[in-house]
Amino acid sequence: MHAFLLIGNSGWEDLAKKLNAKIMPFPIQKIDDVRSLNSLIRLTFNEPTLVVCENIHEATEEALNAFLKNLEEPQTNIYFGLTAPSVRKVLATIVSRCQIIKLPITNYQLPNNDQIIKFLNLKTEEKLAHIDTIKDRKIAIELAENLINFMHSKLHEKEVKYDLTSRKIEIVQETLTCLKLNGNVNLHLSRMAINI
Repeated sequence: MHAFLLIGNSGWEDLAKKLNAKIMPFPIQKIDDVRSLNSLIRLTFNEPTLVVCENIHEATEEALNAFLKNLEEPQTNIYFGLTAPSVRKVLATIVSRCQIIKLPITNYQLPNNDQIIKFLNLKTEEKLAHIDTIKDRKIAIELAENLINFMHSKLHEKEVKYDLTSRKIEIVQETLTCLKLNGNVNLHLSRMAINI
C-alpha cells in the first residue's frame, strides 16, 4: 500500500520509520496545490518519501479529484499520508485507495482539580469553546465522571451551596448517562456546559 489515511492524531513519525521514508509535508486545499504536487512528484526520488497532506477533508472536491490520479498511479519511492478527523469527512474515492489507520485522539488531557475549578468558573461561552475540543466519547465520559467526583467531594465543605452543587451533579450525571447510551458527544457536553 502506498497511501495511508490517518484518523485521529498525527503520528507520521512511526509510519515513516516503518517505511524507512523521510517526511515531506505538503498541504492540499485547492487544485493549484495538486498541480504543484504533481510537478514535484514527477521528479525521481532516490529514497522513500512520505508526502503528508494534513486535513485532507478540507480540500476542495476539484482538488481531491485531481489528487486521485496520484493514488491510482503511484510513483516509485513515494508514499502518501493523509489526515482527517473522521473517515466520513473524506471523499469515498480517496478512502477506497488508502489504508486506514485509526489513532486515539490524545490532544485533550483530563483535568486535575485546579483545572476543574477553573472550568467551572468560566463564562458559558468559554466553557462551550473548551467543550468543543472534545470529540472522543471516552474522554467526554471521563470528564463527566471527574466533574461528578470533584463536586461530590465539595458537598462536605461548609461554604458550598448544597442545593446548587447537588443540582449541578444531577446535570452532569444526566450528561454522563446520555454519553454512555451513545448520545451525541458535542450536544450533551454543550448542554451540560450551559447548565453548570
